[in-house]
Amino acid sequence: MDFNVKKLASDAGVFFTRAVQFTEEKLGHSEKTELDAHFENLLARADTTKNWTEKILRQTEVLLQPNPSTRVEEFLYEKLDRKVPSRITNGELLAQYMTEAAGEFGPGTPYGMTLLKVGETEKRLGGAERDFIHSSSINFLTPLRNFLEGDWRTISKERRILENRRLDLDACKARLKKAKAAEAKAAAEHELRVAQTEFDRQGEVTRLLLEGISSTHVNHLRCLHEFVEAQATYYAQCYQYMVDLQKQLGSSRGEIFPATLVVNSDSTSPLSTPASAATIPVAPTAASAPGTVVESSLSPSDLRPPASGTRKARVLYDYDASDSSELALKSDELITVYSLPGMDPDWLVGERGNQKGKVPVTYLELLS
Repeated sequence: MDFNVKKLASDAGVFFTRAVQFTEEKLGHSEKTELDAHFENLLARADTTKNWTEKILRQTEVLLQPNPSTRVEEFLYEKLDRKVPSRITNGELLAQYMTEAAGEFGPGTPYGMTLLKVGETEKRLGGAERDFIHSSSINFLTPLRNFLEGDWRTISKERRILENRRLDLDACKARLKKAKAAEAKAAAEHELRVAQTEFDRQGEVTRLLLEGISSTHVNHLRCLHEFVEAQATYYAQCYQYMVDLQKQLGSSRGEIFPATLVVNSDSTSPLSTPASAATIPVAPTAASAPGTVVESSLSPSDLRPPASGTRKARVLYDYDASDSSELALKSDELITVYSLPGMDPDWLVGERGNQKGKVPVTYLELLS
């Protein structure tokens, strides 16, 4: 117990002495041994590497797991050296809900069948996401984390030792300057030689570790390439899955909605862009094969009003007719409109005097 108290008192004395010496150096009241420019550059490069590695690591973790609570939980499991429980991805959870909903609505119904198709694709997307996260964690995050928790801790420890050796060296220089007697000078010179040797040895050890940062950069560069490859593979898989799903839904759409308004993929809603790019399929006639989409080619003479059911409508926006079967519209004008049997519900027949033709419903305000 007595030994521990003495050691504690000695350590406290050394700490206080070094604190005073460090403060005097900052104020310019005592001598300070400066490191060479190359060594200072190595130190700055190491600090920059550490700081940016921490930022890249944290942001990559956010990218792979956006949920902060889940990240904290995984961190605690890692620190406790326990296996992180397996979790399903958001895509897989969505696929599960869609599959269950399809069972409720009936897998043979159009809606249930589509839910099954979309759910299967979401499940595949979730699996691809899981593989991407796993690959990125092993090939990219782990090397960055190993550097911060391994090499960088070693570098930091040796730098602290070097700083203590430098303070000891400068203290010996100060004692030599203050020594008056020959015996005191001899003892101070001996201490200075020992301190200089220890400082040089520690400086060489620290220098070798700092120069190893170049190898760290090479290793992180390789890991970065692997991360990019994993990300490219993941997005390529997602794209292919969605293309396949679009094809499946496109083939079934004609069976479910044989008389749907088909709009160019680059067009927007009729409220902001004229619908001149729209192609208007109408319901199949008796002569058409069942399920066949027939393009509208009605002429104004074919649009005969019914005996009843006509209404007045006010035009909301200007509309340019795309062909002779349509009626051009001017904003705020009043026209007569009506519908024909089998006609697309998004369109009506409009009349203005002797002019008549198809008009889009979204451009009209129907009046009583």
